[in-house]
Amino acid sequence: MEILAEGDSIDLEIRIREGRQYRMRNVIIKGNSKTNEHVVRREIRTKPGQLFNRSDVIRTQRELSNLGYFNPESLGVNPIQDQRTGTVDLEYTVEEKPSDRLELSGGWGAGRLVMSIGLSFTNFSLRKITDPKAYQPLPSGDGQTLNLRAQTNGRYFQSYSFSFVEPWMGGRKANSLSFSAYASVQSNGEPRYVNSDEGRIRNPGRQSLVIYGTTLGFGKRLQWPDDFFILRANASYQLYDLRNYSSGQVIFSFADGTSNVISASLQLSRNSVDQPFFARSGSDVSFSVKATPPYSLFNPDKDYASLEPADRYRFAEFHKWKFTTQWFQKLTNSKTQHNLVLMARAGWGFLGRYSDAIGDSPFERFYLGGAALTGFQLDGREIVGLRGYDDFSLSPQTGNFIVSKYTAELRFPVSLNPQATIYTLAFAQAGNTWGNFDKFDPFRLYRSAGVGLRLYLPMFGPMGLDYGWRLDDVPTAPNMARSQFHFTIGIDLGEL
Repeated sequence: MEILAEGDSIDLEIRIREGRQYRMRNVIIKGNSKTNEHVVRREIRTKPGQLFNRSDVIRTQRELSNLGYFNPESLGVNPIQDQRTGTVDLEYTVEEKPSDRLELSGGWGAGRLVMSIGLSFTNFSLRKITDPKAYQPLPSGDGQTLNLRAQTNGRYFQSYSFSFVEPWMGGRKANSLSFSAYASVQSNGEPRYVNSDEGRIRNPGRQSLVIYGTTLGFGKRLQWPDDFFILRANASYQLYDLRNYSSGQVIFSFADGTSNVISASLQLSRNSVDQPFFARSGSDVSFSVKATPPYSLFNPDKDYASLEPADRYRFAEFHKWKFTTQWFQKLTNSKTQHNLVLMARAGWGFLGRYSDAIGDSPFERFYLGGAALTGFQLDGREIVGLRGYDDFSLSPQTGNFIVSKYTAELRFPVSLNPQATIYTLAFAQAGNTWGNFDKFDPFRLYRSAGVGLRLYLPMFGPMGLDYGWRLDDVPTAPNMARSQFHFTIGIDLGEL
């Protein structure tokens, strides 16, 4: 309404009449030809009978995208209004994409080439395992994850692992249950037993390291401060069995004996990233602590310093703290979804000890440098990549106890097709490791920059190619190349 006209100005009054708010009547799902409807419906935040809320619709799209079963670029929502009843039907349209993966990868570690094969079934169904008709090639549709992996370089190294994750234990709440187990053997290639005049005996010339491990985990989605928070708890056990393992003189401080690692860990994280592979918005922040029982504190009168290393580390003890944060920000607003995205990431880690008499743990140490494509890990070590430098070149051979790393990437998508998602990137990184807090200097970092390409194929998972320039010299590696390529397949870049 025109209220007042005076000179060159006019006062306008806009009068609106608000009708009643729509309530949702039906929630319809279309396009899920493989994934069972209850798996999709449990992620939907818009429920029949509730008042229509646009933020709940946007959150539902994010949750469906992060399942990894549907093409995030074709997710659609179609509201069908009924003005007569004041209700609205919501129709979610999804497009199934391949999510199971066959991972074939290779890596160079310990002076040898290691090949690995992995099968990852991300939409597995344990409930249908007794139904012969459900094998295509395995039962699917219930949103569970089954991973099988084997690695070898022949007689020198073999590793086998298995893991299973149920993301909705009981089917009513987003409480996850996970279980994993693995076994690995590394040796000098000598047979385990040999024939002698006394019969078949253990080979005295064999050097071996055998590791067995298992982990049981539980996760819970929290409602406070908001429902992006997740709390995870894990209990794990590892057995390290060394037999005449000479390289253990450097890494483990003992060559013969066994070491038991019994630990528990807690992780509090908040993940609001909009989709897994090419994220455009959101953040991922995580804080975790992992610790063993403080055995030395239970026995204050025991003289640990006088014990042989094999006895001192029979039950290893340590506490490990990590904090990581990652942020995504869309810098352009193209209608074609091909937008420039900034990713910023930072991470810190610390491995501590309870007793000076026992000393630092020989396990769980940090190794920095390269692309972290080693193929296998010996001692639970955490391998952190820093492109532009040689593998492990920024930490001692025995690893370090404090690590810091910073990364910034500008990303641009080439193809958002779910059959082959590709994006390019330009990166800048900096990081370093230290032996203790007396030597810690947050401004003394090794820097690098470069460009790269990421490719995601449903059957093979993520692959990457980077060309990095190191910007600083490494005193312990004077002959290191100024720039180099880094290639990864099937595994990530060892991000902290």
